[in-house]
Amino acid sequence: MDRHPSTGQSYRERGPAPILQPYLTCVWVQQVAADSVPYSHRTVPNGSAEIVCQVGDVPWLVGPQTGPTEELLSPGTTVVGVRFRPGAAPAVLGVPASELVDQSFATGELWGSAADALGEQVFAAGSPRDAAAVVEAEIVARLAGAAAPDPIPAEVVRRLRPGGHEDVASLTSALYISERQLRRRCAAAIGLAPKVLQRTFRFQAFLALAQDRAQPSTELARLATEAGFADQSHLTRESVRLAGVPPGRLMREAERNCKPTHDHAASYGSFVRSHASRFATHAS
Repeated sequence: MDRHPSTGQSYRERGPAPILQPYLTCVWVQQVAADSVPYSHRTVPNGSAEIVCQVGDVPWLVGPQTGPTEELLSPGTTVVGVRFRPGAAPAVLGVPASELVDQSFATGELWGSAADALGEQVFAAGSPRDAAAVVEAEIVARLAGAAAPDPIPAEVVRRLRPGGHEDVASLTSALYISERQLRRRCAAAIGLAPKVLQRTFRFQAFLALAQDRAQPSTELARLATEAGFADQSHLTRESVRLAGVPPGRLMREAERNCKPTHDHAASYGSFVRSHASRFATHAS
């Protein structure tokens, strides 16, 4: 069973089906065992929108976040979901990302009775893995009416991710677009201004690198440098802004709750690879 006996909760990601790779970062399952205590789950911004479905409820659409959220998950809870790539959700959902920022609402507002049907299929699935696959299959079905993601925000995402070797000030000249047009198209596709997205990616890089360390709370200065922060103080300010707590506390929570039972490889993998590529380039 994919859970640790002392914490009774787990989180597992996998990559999406090949047809969904331009649209989704990952498909995930989160569980709290029936014999566990309630689990306080902290979510930090990742630049993405998600479809989230607690088994037994209708799916919800959760927009890109600009700050942390906390949710108390009861014993016996199973939640499944899919995470869109930054900028890809509006192409599939038909809703500008600017209307989704820091918002969550039942998908019935978008899909009508189809949302109830999807919730029933998730509930009837034979396992949490199968339940996640049901949500994934719904996104595949909706590709038939999907538009192609706007290429300008997609390129902004590529350039601003760690290893993209781009700063926000150079985007307009690099992409041959005015600042006003850039902000408008990023707002519609991503929901976040380029500078906010860059800060979000940098903090995600810190979390990804910390995931590979046995005791990241003791390596904050080094992790800050590797993730692209000016120094540990810069990391602390961003951690309080994006996670709600200083990085030391955040890492101690991760060491206690996440290390044995959480797998973020699908979403963190690109940050780790970008870091390895950047240091290999510098070394050569």
